[in-house]
Amino acid sequence: MNTSVLSVRNLCKDFPAPDGGVLPVLDDVSFDLYEGQVIALLGKSGSGKSTLLRHVAGLLAPSGGTVHYRGKPVTGPNPGAAMLFQSFALMPWLTVQQNVELGLQARGVHAVERRGRALSAIDMVGLDGFENAYPKELSGGMRQRVGFARALVVEPDVLLMDEPFSALDVLTAQTLRNELLELLAHPDSPTRTALLVTHSIEEAVQLADRILVLGTGPGRVKADLRVALPRPRDRRDDGFEALVEDAYEALTGRRTAAVPGPAGQDPLRAAGPLPDAAVESLTGLLEFLDTRGGSMDLAALADALSYAVDDLMPLVEAVQLLGYAKVAANRLNLTVTGRGFARADILPRKHLFAAAALANVPLIATIRTLLLASGSGRLREPYLIGRLCGHIPEHAARRQLATAVTWGRYAELYEYDADDRVLLLPAEHRPSNAA
Repeated sequence: MNTSVLSVRNLCKDFPAPDGGVLPVLDDVSFDLYEGQVIALLGKSGSGKSTLLRHVAGLLAPSGGTVHYRGKPVTGPNPGAAMLFQSFALMPWLTVQQNVELGLQARGVHAVERRGRALSAIDMVGLDGFENAYPKELSGGMRQRVGFARALVVEPDVLLMDEPFSALDVLTAQTLRNELLELLAHPDSPTRTALLVTHSIEEAVQLADRILVLGTGPGRVKADLRVALPRPRDRRDDGFEALVEDAYEALTGRRTAAVPGPAGQDPLRAAGPLPDAAVESLTGLLEFLDTRGGSMDLAALADALSYAVDDLMPLVEAVQLLGYAKVAANRLNLTVTGRGFARADILPRKHLFAAAALANVPLIATIRTLLLASGSGRLREPYLIGRLCGHIPEHAARRQLATAVTWGRYAELYEYDADDRVLLLPAEHRPSNAA
């Protein structure tokens, strides 16, 4: 891995500002991408990640500095690179095969060779049988596979990826990340080198050999982290989590506390299941039940609400868990607490919900306790998911935590930063050194 494929030196980029001045987006960025290496560009919105990628692709001219591909300056479209976008960027009026052939057609490849190479790339990404399908017939994951095939069919030296998994659901994104690594590692693949733009710390650690953390205003390299973990990587390993923490600290200037559980069973894992129910829906159920005298047969209740009984059950489980109702003889009955919640005004309801959640929902109570004990008033979402994954599948852990986050935010027990994927205490309860 000692051959430099891409070399970026002192790259700067300014854009015209509305006031007539200039807006610096990138400043003095330098790095080398070596053959067989995957580098992740990690940063918040506005750090210039995508702008940097477009300079490497030769789609933008720098205000200062240089980009070289295998020793030659990049002054136009980079001949050794292919781009993969988050929006798939497929032509809806073209079939899968026609979309994959586009790059070859632009390079003047003969139709017969074009067809053979496109079909081979389609097969490589697992879409054999969908050659004549149109993008509208495909799922998001399948459309991104077409994007992979279209990028790889031109046999690029370097694959440039701009948040390629951000438009996909969690499970599909995970599958495609693993498939990408397989494609890059395949002995017959001409493409072994990649530059990835991402805002996900876990994605960067999972995929990259090296992570460049960009700051904002303007974008500069704040940290250069080496990822020496063997593949495949398990995000529950201590080494993985340590790198995630290093990247998080470089990105935000803060380090979240990994609060250990007490000896014995992890309280997060002992918290029990949390029904997948929205606060608005369970509130509406309690109000409806209150207007019907506080008690209804479950089948009649489902019929009155135009719910299938199976769809109603998560709400029923939620109001029982909170102590707002009980089921007896197939009837749902409001408790005194539930009736009080149903009749309360908006702000008192939040306080009542907070008390009920802390008293009756172990997952929320445990998260709040861990936040208070952390010293920083912050906990990383992936850290919590990792602990929950000890006894339930990851998709279930994510769903459980998503509900706990929603309920806890409504109750104002904690806040959530979606950009950094961090839970934090409300400002008034946060330690003074954890601004």
